[in-house]
Amino acid sequence: MAIDLIEAFTEPPPPVDYVLPNMVAGTVGALVSPGGAGKSMLILQLSAQIAGGPDLLEVGELPTGPVIYLPAEDPPAAIHHRLHALGAQLTPAQRQAVADHLLIEPLIGKCPNIMAFDWFDGLQRVAEGRRLMVLDTLRRFHIEDENASGPMAQVIGRMEAIAADTGCSIVFLHHSNKGAAMMGTGDQQQASRGSSVLVDNIRWQSYLSGMTQVEANEWGVNGGQRGYFVRYGVSKANYGAPFQERWFRRHEGGILKPAVLERQKRPLPVNLK
Repeated sequence: MAIDLIEAFTEPPPPVDYVLPNMVAGTVGALVSPGGAGKSMLILQLSAQIAGGPDLLEVGELPTGPVIYLPAEDPPAAIHHRLHALGAQLTPAQRQAVADHLLIEPLIGKCPNIMAFDWFDGLQRVAEGRRLMVLDTLRRFHIEDENASGPMAQVIGRMEAIAADTGCSIVFLHHSNKGAAMMGTGDQQQASRGSSVLVDNIRWQSYLSGMTQVEANEWGVNGGQRGYFVRYGVSKANYGAPFQERWFRRHEGGILKPAVLERQKRPLPVNLK
């Protein structure tokens, strides 16, 4: 339907509805990180918050609504462990709220393919009436060449069609490329693996990046503890103000909580005469 320009010129627009920090509801976005960084636990905690749970990550208040999380690479036993760790952080009332509004359907071994009509139709049906749908990970939801711009544009287009028709936001989890992981540049848009279309054609991209040795020195974290810390932020947001990145620390069961870090003072340069 065409936009009524006169009405747009004269009538104030409705407030922007954000489903995640700086991610507009009804759009497609990505969470990018190296394997094993904790992105599945992070998105599980964010999904639980949207479903009515607490803000354990201290990312700010998020409007609540039904969520569907579709993990396609982790077995149910691994998801059970994460849920058990998460449940320990919730009150009985919060557990019930999350259970009522968060649907988790493991798809490992079922070879979902968003480019196949039956899978596309099924994903569209489960997105109806939901605020957020999570695809974990993108590679498990198609069989196309990730480095080919045409096929990747079609994959993103399928997700956009679902989001546009249902109003449900879609976040897909994706791996960063090897160069970003090695160079510690996981916070850049270009850290995403595969075709640049996977960044260019979405409206929002966030990242989860492990602590580098340079960052450990900067924040006074000794080498044995460095692996417990990850940095979360938004590398692309077409709408909204910049999101202040933050550090999380892994706790028992993989639960992420805000880290308390203090930047170390740099020694003054020696004045040589």
